[in-house]
Amino acid sequence: MYENVFNKIERDLRAEEGIANELDYVEQTSWVLFLKYLHDLESERRDRAELDGDDYAPLIEGNFCWDKWAAPKVNGDFDHNTARIGDDLIKFVDQELFPYLAAFRQSATGPKTIQYKIGEVFTELRNKFRSGYILRDVLEAVDGLSFNTQAQRHELSELYETRIRRMGNAGRNGGEYYTPRPLIRAMIKVTDPKIGETIYDGAVGSAGFLCEAYTHMRTDNLSASDFETLQTRTFYGQEKKGLAYIIGIMNMVLHGIEAPNLVHSNTLNENVMDIQEKDRHDIILANPPFGGGERREVQQNFPIRTGETAYLFLQHFIRKLRAGGRAAVVIKNTFLSNTDNASVALRKELLEAAELHTILDCPQGTFQGAGVKTVVLFFEKGAPTRDIWFYQLDPGRSMGKTNPLNDDDLAEFVELQRTRPNGPKSWIVNRADLDEDTYDLSVKNPNAPEAEALRNPEEIIADMLARDAETAKILEDIRGTL
Repeated sequence: MYENVFNKIERDLRAEEGIANELDYVEQTSWVLFLKYLHDLESERRDRAELDGDDYAPLIEGNFCWDKWAAPKVNGDFDHNTARIGDDLIKFVDQELFPYLAAFRQSATGPKTIQYKIGEVFTELRNKFRSGYILRDVLEAVDGLSFNTQAQRHELSELYETRIRRMGNAGRNGGEYYTPRPLIRAMIKVTDPKIGETIYDGAVGSAGFLCEAYTHMRTDNLSASDFETLQTRTFYGQEKKGLAYIIGIMNMVLHGIEAPNLVHSNTLNENVMDIQEKDRHDIILANPPFGGGERREVQQNFPIRTGETAYLFLQHFIRKLRAGGRAAVVIKNTFLSNTDNASVALRKELLEAAELHTILDCPQGTFQGAGVKTVVLFFEKGAPTRDIWFYQLDPGRSMGKTNPLNDDDLAEFVELQRTRPNGPKSWIVNRADLDEDTYDLSVKNPNAPEAEALRNPEEIIADMLARDAETAKILEDIRGTL
């Protein structure tokens, strides 16, 4: 229903000189969609208040309402006489609309309110439209979208996810915003979150983990109180980067969470020794950024000091997990075998603080454009690790943009993980068998078929000489026929 509208927006944006790449496209589409979503949300709340005989105080007032500046109408038809266009429209957006919305952050009663989210989004964002005519076309297209029903939101969320995936595949740093959804869904099936539990991602990016978890938990037979729990007291996230934070907010809104509990903050600035029971969560799902290179003052917040961002996040996650809580965290496979002091100390801490029960070894190409191999660590806070079940994922093909990971690729892993059997792709490593000096957890499949032994140099030379002799004989035979 809305695919054509999204395609038209895309064509309009290609002509806009202020928008240079897929990241810009998603960013600029996000703020326009967000304002249209707020308009529809306000309309719904106003109608509900009228039915109940209550007063309604709008979030956005006066000339800043969507139907005043973005889509003014007379008798239901677009009013071209009053609609701003060209430089007037750009000037209004830059000098009046964005400052007005950014001020919500100061006037909001708290960081969990939707007013605060609006203020943060428009403090971080900059309007990149240079042509008020192109912006006018985009506004008219977005005005045709509706967020009123679950079906409409579902379609919009699917289209938005497609654009995020494309942004992730665009190279550069786009991949940090997108974790393959089949991998996320497999991680959620294994951790299996329940209503009443809280779910946390400290490197939330586009909020893919939280959105998929919401879809997993939102069933048709939920009670009203369960639905309210899902909406307000289940999903929590933090994100350092402004664009990712905005995309995360928009993605959760489109999936049906009206006021996402996302905080715009650097998770690693929090001293892990200050984390208290009230700060902990039942489920942690995350794909923290690799590499990084955190500054010394950030490293001071952690007992194991290292510049590797993913290692700092893993320490954070171990302490943010409630006793008995379950986690699934993506990390570079070199974490399993690196011999530097931080890697060894962190593996030891993980094995002692939690039951690391499963390691999923992902094949090359799981993350489009990333040159590293990854694993997923599944662990439960509380008892120390006794044994670890390894599963070596092998989709049977080289993965790429035209052959991405899919749900079927992970179906066997999800099924076998329940009983953790030995098999051609899976095996158990006992904690007692680990080297106590290195805690090396390298993926070494003892059940894999042995590779054919390599030939020695003498055999190779003999084969080459035999082929040369055969070729010479054939050429002599040909000469004889001439």
